[in-house]
Amino acid sequence: MSFSLHGIGVSGGIAIGYAHLTSNARVEVPQYMLDHKYLDEELARFDEAILSTRLELEVLRSHIPLNAPAELSAFLDMHLMFLGDSMIAEEPKRLIRETQCNAEWALAQQMDALVARFEEIDDAYLRSRQEDVVQVVERVLKALLGHPSHLPLDVDFDGERILVAHELSPADMVLFKNVHFAAFVTDLGGSTSHTAILARSMAMPSVMALHTARNLIRDHDLLIVDGREGVVIVNPDEAVLAEYRLRQNQWRIDTDKLKRLKTSKSATLDGTAIELLANIELIGDVDALKAAGAQGVGLFRSEFLFLNRDDLPTEEEQYASYKSVAEALDGKPVTIRTLDLGADKQAPWGHTVADNPALGLRAIRLCLAEPGLFLTQLRAILRASQHGRMRILIPMLANFIELRQTLQRIDEAKASLRKDGLKFDEGIQVGGMIEVPAAALSASFFAEQLDFLSIGTNDLIQYTLAIDRADDSVAHLYDPLHPAVLGLIHTTIRAGVKAGKPVSVCGEMAGDPMLTRLLLGLGLRSFSMHPASLLQVKQQVLKSHLETLTPAAQKLLKNIDPDKTATLLDRMNKAGA
Repeated sequence: MSFSLHGIGVSGGIAIGYAHLTSNARVEVPQYMLDHKYLDEELARFDEAILSTRLELEVLRSHIPLNAPAELSAFLDMHLMFLGDSMIAEEPKRLIRETQCNAEWALAQQMDALVARFEEIDDAYLRSRQEDVVQVVERVLKALLGHPSHLPLDVDFDGERILVAHELSPADMVLFKNVHFAAFVTDLGGSTSHTAILARSMAMPSVMALHTARNLIRDHDLLIVDGREGVVIVNPDEAVLAEYRLRQNQWRIDTDKLKRLKTSKSATLDGTAIELLANIELIGDVDALKAAGAQGVGLFRSEFLFLNRDDLPTEEEQYASYKSVAEALDGKPVTIRTLDLGADKQAPWGHTVADNPALGLRAIRLCLAEPGLFLTQLRAILRASQHGRMRILIPMLANFIELRQTLQRIDEAKASLRKDGLKFDEGIQVGGMIEVPAAALSASFFAEQLDFLSIGTNDLIQYTLAIDRADDSVAHLYDPLHPAVLGLIHTTIRAGVKAGKPVSVCGEMAGDPMLTRLLLGLGLRSFSMHPASLLQVKQQVLKSHLETLTPAAQKLLKNIDPDKTATLLDRMNKAGA
């Protein structure tokens, strides 16, 4: 019987293959009481399970291929970090001593308590980190029960296989480099989960948040996975299968054709130059940036240097990283965003997570609250600026006092370098991220005080609409075409033009080719996106004529009827195509 399932498409492309199911059996935990004389033995058994699980994760880490995405080791490091946390490694032992229960039961109770605390967090991304806690704890539980968790590394498949799971941990994802899967689908997870991020970095079609896939799909069922539309078709008939084979072939042809655009000049049909930059996290992303023909780095997420470690990176460590990127870009611009921790990105040494971390001490607020940490990063960025065209980008500015304090901190960093006799670019540009509605409404002021503006549409949309796109229960309400969102974007671009300051978009809207012409029509001339999206956006730029796009964009901007929005956008995208 053929049927389809709908979830969240987290990595584009089309895959056709046979289902390979992983076990979704939850660990059954016994409960029993221990005589006091056996408690030391039970505590030792618990410590041994923690140690064996750590060794298991470290072995997995050692099997990561050299060409694997950097996220693989980072995700395993996070699980190792959770494993070493006292809430998992020590708190169960207190329960064993006080209640004289067995180790499995104590650990399971502690897991339930941790999950309950995660459920109270408003931010969906941070709340989803409970998956990591559960995955780590279940590995320890299986070790206690005598059957450690693992997937075979020597599976031999004939034909394309699609992995179907209730959920996948980052550790499980290591196996994708040793066992070939064409795609994967899961019941749990969302677009910002670790597994989704990894799928995108591996260019693997995938659909998550299907809820019932693991129960409804059987081993060896024929599957079609459409990672763009978020659809999984089970046992398709011949007509549907033939249609999707054509779509798959066309997708591959289109992907190959796009590579020819790498060396083409980025300009509209009427000759207006459009800047196409890349968002990166690590020095390893530079290769993908160059392969796509990006004109520079529009957003270097520096916080990834601070994650998955128990200490702060030194000034020398940061300087070496920033310098490496600047030298690798060989004179092209590199925009370093200062530390944007908080909300969806937490470090073990950071502040206590707030009740609502998305609105708490994060980004520039955190940096201003920790002047020593901020000074170290600013000195590292400034020192690296002598090795290339480097710019500083300040995240989540919301008011004028923050801007004044930030510029003072930059001046202090410059003064300290002069005192130490260290060189830097005295004219380094400083820009601000417009990702809070208050900043967009005050864009004229920020444009006057700063050298450039960069619109972070991901947060701007969430804060404007009070919608968390990582929460699949309200994801359908996350709307980049909402009149209020478009109005704020247009206001910011117009403020930049009036002040003679460049404005870019570095959020996901910049990498969506369906929105390229709209943004061009609103006046945007600089886009920054994941390298994988750049050539698709460039293709749209090359086919666009600003004379027709500007009035069409204004018409869509004034539209308040959601039923007409799709029609207007479609008409704009088809004009002259």
